[in-house]
Amino acid sequence: MNRQAQAAVLFLTGVVLLHAGFTGLYLRYVKAGLQPLLLLSGAVLIAAAAATVWYEWRGGTKHGGDGHAHVHREPRVSWLLLLPLFALVLLAPPALGSYSAVRTGTALQKPYGYENLPTSDPLRLSVVDYADRAVYDHGRFLSGRRLKITGFVALAGDGTPYLVRMALNCCAADAQPVKIALTGRVPPVLRPDAWLEVTGTYTPRRTTDPVNNGPIPYLYITAAKPVPTPRDPYDETWNQ
Repeated sequence: MNRQAQAAVLFLTGVVLLHAGFTGLYLRYVKAGLQPLLLLSGAVLIAAAAATVWYEWRGGTKHGGDGHAHVHREPRVSWLLLLPLFALVLLAPPALGSYSAVRTGTALQKPYGYENLPTSDPLRLSVVDYADRAVYDHGRFLSGRRLKITGFVALAGDGTPYLVRMALNCCAADAQPVKIALTGRVPPVLRPDAWLEVTGTYTPRRTTDPVNNGPIPYLYITAAKPVPTPRDPYDETWNQ
């Protein structure tokens, strides 16, 4: 691949990275906190492409405009390197959902500590935060409070309904589920992967994940309603 082709690949790669970073497409692959690095990488690649074109043009000018005299044509198959870039934009995979959740054990881990809870009513918590506090803090500061939590639905093999969020450290490749079992006024019809906003209260009841025997806390539901898939479907509070 000659210099002009290399510059074109660098430029297109940079454009795709910027597109993913500015449109939110990157959230299907990496955590939100990596957006600045992604945008910086795209800008650097575009700058590298511009520098490559400039040096190539300057070299051709110095040789009397015959800068392409010694360029050898490479097989066109090398342009297939661009296919993954177009796939990134046109064929973005959906976020991991119930299929992965019921086949992977809950990844709940004891946190280093707990932040103070706001006094809002209802108290909005993430799936990970509720599960951590319910299991490892035994519901301290949760008892007697109305709680509001959002996640997607997964159904265990025995029909137990879970509210799930996939937690990640870095990227979607390492995403693992954290699950809350639902009891109380559970909607009679639940569709796997549907997103719900549930309002409920803490209960000390627990169960174990059939995949890895990890602890799964229950939440007593008093109300539930469907909600659109959030812009960032992953939970980044894990291990923070």
